Amino acid sequence: MITVAETGKKRVRLSREVRREMILDHAATIVAEEGVSNVTMEALGRSMSASKSLLYAYFPTITELLRALLDREYRRLRTKQFEASESAETLEQLVRRVTHAYLSYIEERGLIIDRLESEPSISDHGDPTEFGREAAVSYLTDMITDALGMDRSVAYPMVDISFGLPAAAGHYLTRHDISRETLEDITVTMILGSMEAVHARYDTAFKPLRPPKPPASKSR
Repeated sequence: MITVAETGKKRVRLSREVRREMILDHAATIVAEEGVSNVTMEALGRSMSASKSLLYAYFPTITELLRALLDREYRRLRTKQFEASESAETLEQLVRRVTHAYLSYIEERGLIIDRLESEPSISDHGDPTEFGREAAVSYLTDMITDALGMDRSVAYPMVDISFGLPAAAGHYLTRHDISRETLEDITVTMILGSMEAVHARYDTAFKPLRPPKPPASKSR
C-alpha cells in the first residue's frame, strides 16, 4: 500500500513502512511530552493531519500501537548495545562501550521507555527483540568465559546480575540531576569491580568442584 503526503509543493509517495514509522514517531512525541494516556487516535490524527481511518489501518487499537512503539525502542536500544560490544577488544572496553550505549540511549529516550513500561497492558510481553536480555547475557557470558577462563555456571549469574546495573543506572539517570558521564563512570567501576572480585575468588571459592574419576578397574 502506498500513501501520499504533502512536502512543500511536491507530493511524495510514502511506503507503508515509512508511514508506520511516522505514526510511531508522533506517538513517541506525545508520550514524552504529555504521557501515555494522551495518546489517542484523535490526538495522533491532529498531530499528523491524518484521518482516524488511516491510523486504524495500521494499528487497530491504541494498545497495539503503544506495544509496537515499546518494541521499537527495545530493538533500537539492544541493537546499539550489540554493536558496541562487537567493537570491544578488552573486557574493560566491552563494559564501557555497552554501558555507554545503554545510558546514551536512555538519556535521549528513557522517559518514553519508562512511561511505556509503567503500563502493564503494554509492557507485559517483555523484551521481544533478538537482542533481548537473555540473549545478550548469554552472548556476553561466552565472551567473558573465554576472557577470564571461568566456568559458565559461575560466569552466567555474574553477568546476569551485572547486566542489571546499567538498567538501574538508567532509572537513576531519568529521575535525578546527575551527568550521564559521571553515572557511566560509577556504573562501569561497579561492574568491573564486582567481576574482578568474583574472578579473584574463583579458584578458591566459586570454581565448581569436579568429582574425581573412579579408578580404572584392573583386569585379571
